[in-house]
Amino acid sequence: MEVQDIRVVLAPAVSLLCAALVFASAERTFWRRFFSLSAAAIKLLIIMSMLPGSLRGVVYVYDLVQFTPGVGLAFRADALGMFFAAVSATLWLFTTIYAIGYMEGEPHRRRFFGFFALCVSTTVGVSFAENLLTLFLFYETLTICTYPLVIHDETPEAMKAGRKYLAYTLTGGAFVLLGSVIVYGLTGTMTLSQPGILSLESGRVTLAALFVCLIAGFGVKAAIMPLHSWLPSAMVAPTPVSALLHAVAVVKVGAFGILRVIYNIYGVELLDELGFCDYLAVLAAFTIIAASVIAIFQDNFKRRLAFSTISQLSYIVLGASLLTPYGATAAVVHLANQAFAKITMFFVAGSIQRKTGKTTVHELAGIGYRMPYTMAAFTVAALSFVGVPLFAGFVTKWYLSLGGLQAEKWWVVLVMLVSSLLNAVYWLPIVYAAFFKAPADAVVEVHESNWTLLVPTLVCAAYVIVFGITVTVPGMPFSLANAAVEFVFGM
Repeated sequence: MEVQDIRVVLAPAVSLLCAALVFASAERTFWRRFFSLSAAAIKLLIIMSMLPGSLRGVVYVYDLVQFTPGVGLAFRADALGMFFAAVSATLWLFTTIYAIGYMEGEPHRRRFFGFFALCVSTTVGVSFAENLLTLFLFYETLTICTYPLVIHDETPEAMKAGRKYLAYTLTGGAFVLLGSVIVYGLTGTMTLSQPGILSLESGRVTLAALFVCLIAGFGVKAAIMPLHSWLPSAMVAPTPVSALLHAVAVVKVGAFGILRVIYNIYGVELLDELGFCDYLAVLAAFTIIAASVIAIFQDNFKRRLAFSTISQLSYIVLGASLLTPYGATAAVVHLANQAFAKITMFFVAGSIQRKTGKTTVHELAGIGYRMPYTMAAFTVAALSFVGVPLFAGFVTKWYLSLGGLQAEKWWVVLVMLVSSLLNAVYWLPIVYAAFFKAPADAVVEVHESNWTLLVPTLVCAAYVIVFGITVTVPGMPFSLANAAVEFVFGM
């Protein structure tokens, strides 16, 4: 059931207003913090107020502007969009709290928090986009808004990373625009409200070219290999920006766009007949393994996190490309699982850098003695990525394996096993060194980060445990995630 509701417009508008107020507040710290935290809380409340309706099957819609029949600026909060928006809004609140503490004393804070708010506004806009045009406008605005955050330090390395980021992501956006125009030419609409709008009548060659165009366009931000190299370079940005890139906004928007292409533009039945997703599944599996192998050899903490993100994002792509309910379940829940676990790790990396100045893996011996709660949170996230039962990451791997068997692709189970082993190789030694190796300092005292850094870290780590436990208990379904899967499969 569709219901006209202005809340689907207010959700992205809140962050947009916040950005305007932050830019207008000059360097008045109190008001910058007040606007940022208030907007984060209000956005989360707006989205959560729609959650009960979404669980009952209500779809909230609002047409803002119509340019021509079938083309306009329109919003639609279906179950899939609601799930992504809820994750983004929740993490924005925690990331805002963290960023306030992390950026204390840093230059250009007004610019940072202004564009930070714009990034989240565009992310929720993508979540609630009713059609490809609306999605594209927010998708490209996100690119532009993220650029000042990537180059925040304005060092030569940061400026080079920013140019690389723009080159990759704007090119990806051009492919998305081209694909959107082709979709409109073939169907007369760009809507994302249906489980597939294309048909075989368009011709197999045309559909194949369009599929490559759209997947490549969204695949840049989803960091599918070989379109990934901008992401490790962007790690020169401040840690809250890295967390934003990896967990809340940019890369997730790319993965979400791929879900929309598979489930709403093509549809499961058409792609099953065409067989295009078989190739995408192989590419995703390659990215999962190759990025993990590269991560093993990264001594810089944030670069190791970056290659881990590249690997983890392809879990979402692999799950969707299986075209099975279990695979879709894995893809949808991993939007949240990867987000909370990875943002926990970035929060930990930033806290360690702020407290000790350490930025490399080999320097972390004994850090668990000095920052036990921080490293406990990291351990939770690491175990989740390894796929240990009762942690959220296990849920993803379990349903991906079931999805592979459901699709008669047994090799997916092997990919999950190898991925788990590789994750253990590059995460568990950090845990061991932190808690079981002697610290380099002669005298070690417990000295955690201040609460603005520590509390968001612990809360996000707690989610990883709670979600991992509750979904293994009978009678505790995914609720909104299940609703999203039922939506994309037309159940």
